[in-house]
Amino acid sequence: MKQEHAIPSEWLPFLSGGGMMGAMMRSHDWSGSPLGHPRDWPQALRTVVGLMLNSKFPMFVAWGPELGFLYNDSYVPILGEKHPASLGMRFHDIWGEIWDDIHPLIVRALRGESTYMDRLPLRMHRHGYDEDTWFTFSYSPVRDEGGTVAGMYCACVEATAEVLAERYREAENQRLMALFEQAPGIIAVLRGPNHVFELTNHSYLELIGQRELVGKPAREALPEVAGQGFFELLDEVYRSGQPFVGHDLPVRIQREANAPLEERYIDFVYQPFRDAKGDVEGIFVEGSDVTARKRVEDELRAANRQKDQFLAMLAHELRNPLAPITTAAQLLQSGQLDAQGIRNASNIIARQAEHMTDLVNDLLDVSRVTRGLVSIEQEDLDLHDILAEAVEQVRPLIDARRHELRTEIENVALHVAGDRTRLIQVLSNILNNAAKYTAPGGLLVLRVRRDAEGVVIAVCDNGQGIDRQVLPYIFDLFIQAERTPDRSQGGLGIGLALVKSLVLLHGGRVEARSEGVGRGSEFIVHLPLLSTPMVLQAAPEPEPVNTDDGLRVLVVDDNVDAAQMLATLLEMHGHHVSIEYDGKGALEHVAKDRPEVTLLDIGLPDMDGHELARKLRAMPEMAGTVMIALTGYGQPEDQKRARDAGFDHHMVKPADLARLLELLGEVKEARR
Repeated sequence: MKQEHAIPSEWLPFLSGGGMMGAMMRSHDWSGSPLGHPRDWPQALRTVVGLMLNSKFPMFVAWGPELGFLYNDSYVPILGEKHPASLGMRFHDIWGEIWDDIHPLIVRALRGESTYMDRLPLRMHRHGYDEDTWFTFSYSPVRDEGGTVAGMYCACVEATAEVLAERYREAENQRLMALFEQAPGIIAVLRGPNHVFELTNHSYLELIGQRELVGKPAREALPEVAGQGFFELLDEVYRSGQPFVGHDLPVRIQREANAPLEERYIDFVYQPFRDAKGDVEGIFVEGSDVTARKRVEDELRAANRQKDQFLAMLAHELRNPLAPITTAAQLLQSGQLDAQGIRNASNIIARQAEHMTDLVNDLLDVSRVTRGLVSIEQEDLDLHDILAEAVEQVRPLIDARRHELRTEIENVALHVAGDRTRLIQVLSNILNNAAKYTAPGGLLVLRVRRDAEGVVIAVCDNGQGIDRQVLPYIFDLFIQAERTPDRSQGGLGIGLALVKSLVLLHGGRVEARSEGVGRGSEFIVHLPLLSTPMVLQAAPEPEPVNTDDGLRVLVVDDNVDAAQMLATLLEMHGHHVSIEYDGKGALEHVAKDRPEVTLLDIGLPDMDGHELARKLRAMPEMAGTVMIALTGYGQPEDQKRARDAGFDHHMVKPADLARLLELLGEVKEARR
């Protein structure tokens, strides 16, 4: 500026002070401004300018027909690069880029109407580029001495930083809410002592079912959870301010209206949060629905237990035939047998070896069938012949256990397409199970009839039945109806799995029914038929054969070969041996003739050896009798259980002959 344009402040008192803009106004060249020289400004304008220059609030005045623009120091940052050229310029020339937005407000002010705008968005060009801004301001009319509106006055605040900060916070909140909503884990925010739902995410609603939660107390929103401990945990966390962490906890919830409660498993944290004073304000809930993982883990644990049980069963079943084989071999090695004794020992070895071979073959069979490696020979078969051969195979066991077998077979042609050997295997396996799991003297019924789908073959018994918890899995590998430690009926738990696989290969299906333990069972095979029915004579039912085996050492074992070979061996060493094959017989024998030593098998058909030992120990006749347990189970817990039942000694099959004779020698020596 040229010094000659300077205006002494004492000439114009309203421009005195005013900071930077007061000084600029005093030194400004006003020749090109529509406002003219300040000495000519009307008193109203002078008054407003004087007030504005001494204010710390951003302000400007637009005066006259062309709205000459005047502003204070606080308004300079709003102008940006437009300062200082804007001083005294026309309002429109300064803010042309936002004129369309502010002109209607200016018109209203010039008409005498004040306006107020809160955070009005304006796209300004003040730093060399267009930018979005927001302003809170008021436009007010300014009147001259005659009362006419001669200009307008503005007090304003730029809210751009606050708006952008709020938008950023809102965007962040939206991102957080999106993450919250999309989080795979369950999330909820509960507030207050009543645990009112404030927020929930999609996963939480998936867990508990789609329902309105927000604004409701937890007990009202989830009434079915009452009594399960979760509300009490929330109360304790809110009261104590201590978080709670739960793992694999079951919760029963009604995921759909009018639906039954469904059990789910969850991992979760109840984390309290506090207000500014440090008081607990609410609880943040975070966790995961681990039902699928829990079920897989349970299945894996069950499979692992099943594997361990199978290995234990396999060891037990292999020890059973090994016992008579070992004893027979020791007898043969002794060289004291006559010709008949040698034949008997040889027959026992052959028979038991065949039994072991059958066990191994069963394992191989079920492995091949379940892996789809077995194909069946398709031929036209008369089911009557198949049934007869299956009964013939199982007849020795039925007779040995003194069962009654009834057959109810329709007198019609029953022809099926399939593999003769495999179908006999299916039916004999079911009959064999019925005989094994029915107490001696039981009833077995074989029913065969036609229906709309084909032929129905049912084997019913009045035996031990099947536990309802086991029934759904009875055709799975290594599953048995009874899982008692004695394993009195033997078997590897693979027969029914093999049955199911073979029946499916024949286009049929198989099912099992039972009212529960002790109430018998029924196995039903459905097969498709080939031929038209025709009347046939029913095959005569074979007559049952009754067997009555009976003989100062009492051997109790339901394995005939093992009992007889052990008795022969002990007799060769000068002992007097009697044999019983079940617990009832042992109790009757002891009541008549007290033995000095009893050798008890743990697995017996009517009661396990532990129960028998307890009953024998309670009999006066057994005072002083030495009891030795013989079992296929040799784990420490098995030995402890034997001692608790009253046994003096525990021996694993096949028994160590030297150790057994040593024990008997000690008993004999003690009697002298």
